[in-house]
Amino acid sequence: MTEPKEQEIKAMISLLDDNDPEIYAHIQDQLLSFGREVIPVLEEAWSSAFNPLLQERIESIVHKIQLIGLKQDLTRWAKGSSHDLLAGTLLIARYQYPDLDEEKVRAALNKIRKDIWLELNEQMTPQEQVIVFNKVLFETHGFAGNTANFHAPQNSFINTVLESKKGNPLLLSIIYSIIAQQLDIPIFGVNLPEHFVLAYQDIRGNSPIEYTYPEAGILFYINAFSKGNIFGKADIDEFLKKVDMEYNRIFYEPCSNIDMLKRLIRNLAFSWQKLGQPDKVEEINELLNCLNPKSLSSPE
Repeated sequence: MTEPKEQEIKAMISLLDDNDPEIYAHIQDQLLSFGREVIPVLEEAWSSAFNPLLQERIESIVHKIQLIGLKQDLTRWAKGSSHDLLAGTLLIARYQYPDLDEEKVRAALNKIRKDIWLELNEQMTPQEQVIVFNKVLFETHGFAGNTANFHAPQNSFINTVLESKKGNPLLLSIIYSIIAQQLDIPIFGVNLPEHFVLAYQDIRGNSPIEYTYPEAGILFYINAFSKGNIFGKADIDEFLKKVDMEYNRIFYEPCSNIDMLKRLIRNLAFSWQKLGQPDKVEEINELLNCLNPKSLSSPE
């Protein structure tokens, strides 16, 4: 940022505590128009300010700039990079943790992946691969479902789940699927109602074992929330009966990464609704709108 421009921004910031709401709104709009490049100047001004109102307004503007940028990033991801589940999951985490250290997250995932890779060999059957996967992820590294605080928002952020090793079915499944695909193991998410599971899909069509769901080449399903328990189509049939849901292919077949992020956002909206935080619910639903077909078909 050039010095004249920085001085101009600092002059605007100095007027943010003006009592005239029109002046404040005008300055806010101008600062928002600069985008992310203005954040360091705003943060510097915040640290040297002794006026609570000024600090509060700076915080609000920084948050709005970050939210606008995040919505743009998420729309771009959905349009062109949705094959990268980790990248999308990190974007959702950035809503709550804008200064997230992505390399720390990637390093934690790489450590788990390496530990699993060391235990695998090419002669293993799909079930044997999953047994190894489960042993390393749930026993060696100690991951588990957060049954004590199931609806807590931290269960839906990849960084906090990697730190606490506790998560909800969806986030545990996302971590499981990311690592599996990095190891060239075809394990994908399945959008089961009221739960989220994984499917081992024989995408090469050469499995020596019987398919549990031949229509989509599914060998078996995996419940990441129950430490990787393996089960079959009949168990999903029974589950759907219990929740009074009719057969639908989407409950048996792998879903898209976009669908996984939509569900992740809805989980967060539900969590914050339970906690009585409507502002967060409204903002996180703005992220959801970035993933709908209308947003994806419109020009940036």
